[in-house]
Order: sequence, then C-alpha cells, then structure tokens
Amino acid sequence: MSQAVLATETNRRQLQQIISGLSDGVILIEVDQTILWANQAALAMHGVSDVSQLGANAAEYAERYALRYRNNHPVAADSYPINRVAAGETFSDVVVEVRTEIDGEERHWVHRIRSMILTDRAGAPESLVLILSDATDWASAEQRFEKTFNANPAPAVICRLSDLRYIKVNQGFLEMTGYAREQVIGRSVYQLDVLEEADNKDLAIERLNQGATIPQMQAELRLPEGGSKLVIVAGQPLDINDEDCMLFSFMDLEPRRKVEVALRQSEERFAKSFRLTPVPTMVCSADSQLVVDVNEAFLDTSGYPSEELLGKTVEEIGFIEGREACAELFAALEKAGSVAGLELKVRKKGAELIDCVVSADTVIIQDSPCYLLVLMDITERKRTELELVAAIEEVMQDASWFSQTLIEKLANMKSTSPAQRASASFTDLTARERDVLGLICEGLADKEIAARLQLAPNTVRNHVATVYSKLAVHSRSEAIVWARERGLFAGERRRKG
Repeated sequence: MSQAVLATETNRRQLQQIISGLSDGVILIEVDQTILWANQAALAMHGVSDVSQLGANAAEYAERYALRYRNNHPVAADSYPINRVAAGETFSDVVVEVRTEIDGEERHWVHRIRSMILTDRAGAPESLVLILSDATDWASAEQRFEKTFNANPAPAVICRLSDLRYIKVNQGFLEMTGYAREQVIGRSVYQLDVLEEADNKDLAIERLNQGATIPQMQAELRLPEGGSKLVIVAGQPLDINDEDCMLFSFMDLEPRRKVEVALRQSEERFAKSFRLTPVPTMVCSADSQLVVDVNEAFLDTSGYPSEELLGKTVEEIGFIEGREACAELFAALEKAGSVAGLELKVRKKGAELIDCVVSADTVIIQDSPCYLLVLMDITERKRTELELVAAIEEVMQDASWFSQTLIEKLANMKSTSPAQRASASFTDLTARERDVLGLICEGLADKEIAARLQLAPNTVRNHVATVYSKLAVHSRSEAIVWARERGLFAGERRRKG
C-alpha cells in the first residue's frame, strides 16, 4: 500500500473518531454510492445500531427507507439525498420524512439534511458526506401548530415578513370574508390589505416593518364580492420554518354593528312614535323617577314648558296631586313592573286639577330601566257623570211614578262611584258572556269565537245579543269602547301585543 493511501486512511479514521460523538448524524459515502460509515447519531436516526443495517449502497437504502417531503409527496429514488450527493450536488436544509418498518412496527423520523463533497489534492471527489439533524420534535410541534391554526374558529392569516406575502390562512378567515384559499395564499398585504382604514394604520405599518406586536385596532376588511366588514385586527410576530412571520387575528364586529344599527332604528321609531302620539306620555328613570322625556301632548295637557320638567323628579315637579298617591304609583311599578287604569288627580301648571287614568310600564332605554307613563284625561267624563247623577236626583224628588226596582237601581247608582258602577255592570254578565266579551275585544268574529270556545255559532250569537242587551250597546265597537273605558281585558291586550 502506498504512503499516500496510508495517510488517507489514517486521516479518515481520525475524522471518524472526531465526528462519531457529534449530536448531528454523519454518513460517509463512496463516490460509487457505497455507504461506508455512519456515526452513532445517524444510526439512531434510522433506528439501527450498525451501518450495514442502512444498506450496502443507495439502492438498498431506498428499499429499506421510504422518504417523503413535508407536503406528503414521495421522494423519487433518484432524488434521495444519497443519490443527489453521489451525482455531485451540494445542498442544504433539505427536510424529509423517513419511514421504515422495524420488528413489525412502523417507525418514522424527520431529517434536516445537508451535503458535503470531500476532494483530494487534485480536486477530484474522494468522499461524500451527508450531515443529518433530527427535526422530528420540530416537525411534530409544527404539525400541532398547523392543526391548531386550521381548527381555530378565530379568523387568522399568516404573513411572511421577508416579502409581506400570506403563507397560511385558516377556515375561520375564509368563512368570515368569503375568500377562497387561493385568493389569499401568495398575495401581498398590499393586494389584500387587512389594515385598511385601521384606527392607527401608521403605527400598525411601523410595527409590521419592525416585526413587532401590532395592538388591537378597528379596521374595514374588503370582501371579494365588494363591500367591507368591520373587524378588530391584531398582529403577533412568530417564527415559522426559521422565517419571521406575522400572525394577523381578527374579531368580526359586523354582528355587533348590525345590532347597533337595529337598536338605533328601533330607538328612532320609538322616539318618533313617542313625539307624534296624541296621548300625554312621559318617560322617567326607574331608580330616581327623574323625568327623561315628555311628548307634546303631555306639555299641552299639563301646561308645563319642557325646561320645567326635564331633569327633575316627578315628586319635585309635583304634578301628581298628593305624595301618597305618587308613592303608591311608583311602589306598584317597582313591585309589578306595570300598572293599568289607576285614577289620579294631576295638577296642571297654574294649580288647576284634572282627573286622569294612568297606565305605566317598564321599558329599557340605553341599557337603563325607565317607566313609560301614559295619561288619559277623564275630567270631562266625570263631570258628565256627576251631571247625570244630579239630574237623576232632581227627577227622584218626585218618584211616585217610578217602579220600586228602578228606584233601587238609581239609588245604588247614586251611592256608588263610576268605577264601582262599571264593576257592577260587568258582574251582571255570566262567566260565558264575559268570555265572549273578552274575545270581542280581541277583534274575533262570531265564527272565530265559536271555534275558540267550542260552541255552536247560534249559541255565540245568542250570547253576543245578551251582552249587548246587558251593556246597553248596539254594536261590537260600542262593546269594545265600553270595556276599554272601564279598563277591562287590559292584561289580555298587552299579552297579545
């Protein structure tokens, strides 16, 4: 053996001793693709303990180990790293998944591989080297991130900072915007601007260029079919495959905007109805009875200017005659949330007293509970009733021609209040006749009442005629007015509404 060959063998053995203890795997290959030697780390990365178990050459290695790229595509036999380095190719950072079967069990690793070609003094290839690092844990972590990213319902995209192009997008973003995956991947942040009309876009762009965290801010995200979507966007830097990236995450504000628009429209409709209704109406806060708003009809009826009402409490204004009556009204509202047909005396500006029937309910205005009070002036009606009683008294001074029964009824009318007379008239009806009157007030026809009460149509007509007779009315509308003037069936009407 020549001196040069001996020197080469000596140098090779010394090199093998140096690299045998390295954590990176090293495989030495002859120019003819014969696998010459591998250190312990390289053997462990293949699940074997001896270099012969790798295969004698590149062909046997390919029979024992199946290689796939990270996109799950198989590596062709002539593209195995051993074949590529044997063809004189040098490469770095080739990532492959290595699979084999050992003792009936499938094993797999992920290798990150680079190559070296050692030459002799003449520059001819002498030995080929593959340097392997175990990237199994890294690939597993990346796979977990990929699954988590795709499964996360929060919309998100990932932008590569080197060229500001999107490299990943999850299903949440596609569903929120309507974009297809191919419409996002590969596009730049200038083509698909996720920071458009952002509250602080200059800061966001500065942080993006620095690769720093982008705080949450409101923005308008353009949609593929036109229009935009209101979102909250934030950016978080991260590293993917040793590349600096930015993760943009989003929160869809469109449902909230729609709710706000609907709420604003509802409040506008309420305000318009409130102003235009001819019935005196007032709104006050539930906690302190502070007057929030009054309509024109209330101002006309009470005689107060709005500046003397708004911002003051109901008790401070004193338009409800009697502190006890005022306290009773709001105690009933606090307990039941609503009142109906409560008779009160209301003091107009200038001290004039009028009789009113008050109905009230609880409403929510700008997230605060308020009371909506509706007043009906019954002063004229009560005056008419008193005049009628006075006329009856005048006539009764000579009642010799009255029947005893009529005299008793007139005496009873005189001695009872209007509300008591209304109650006595209602109690003259039988339970079935009350049912019929209630359904008339709901607007049901005879056939519908018959179906509801499971009665024959003729029976219902008889009941209706009896109700008309007892109430001294001649039509459905008069019967309804009669019932509403006495506050009957108010609860049923509210529930139907």
